[in-house]
Amino acid sequence: MVIAIDGPSASGKGTLAKRIAAHFRLPHLDTGLLYRAVGVKADRLAQPPEDVAAGLQPEDLADPGLRTDVASQLASQVAALPQVRANLLNFQKKFASQSAGAVLDGRDVGTVICPDAPVKLFVTASADARAERRFQELRGRGVDTIKPRVLAEMAERDRRDSERAAAPLKAAPDAFLLDTSDMDADAAFAAALAFIERKGFRSSGP
Repeated sequence: MVIAIDGPSASGKGTLAKRIAAHFRLPHLDTGLLYRAVGVKADRLAQPPEDVAAGLQPEDLADPGLRTDVASQLASQVAALPQVRANLLNFQKKFASQSAGAVLDGRDVGTVICPDAPVKLFVTASADARAERRFQELRGRGVDTIKPRVLAEMAERDRRDSERAAAPLKAAPDAFLLDTSDMDADAAFAAALAFIERKGFRSSGP
């Protein structure tokens, strides 16, 4: 079973993907981490992002600096480069091809990485809801910011992700659309699980 979960930043897809992976006891890959790793490493070493992507290793994903807002912006920039995406394609496809299955979340999993995945979800939320979540997340990490700045940065990232020529952010035609604007994590998980079970998949665990 391969479960593809896509959506914009702060929509709740990452939290949902981790929870679904744990429920079904499947390996999980946050594909956004790949682009964060490429962006951060290319910036730090002053190397072409395409070359960094070609040599990316699993241990590169363990860098704690990948969860910063700076890394998020760098990721969006390098993700617009077709050769970076091409060089990371095999990494993602290999992860998805594990015999037990996998859960992958990102922005082009259901459309490019795993177009034949039997389960696809597109998780979204209003711009205000997403900005509030990101604002609270940043404040919780001690980052000094204001909500209008968070909203503006998120809008710019959405624009880059949706308008890029290579694998733009969009829902697969057969994806289940899950709007989490007025949902907490439990409600989002319940809705996603109900959809997955309607597709015929159930956890073998307790």
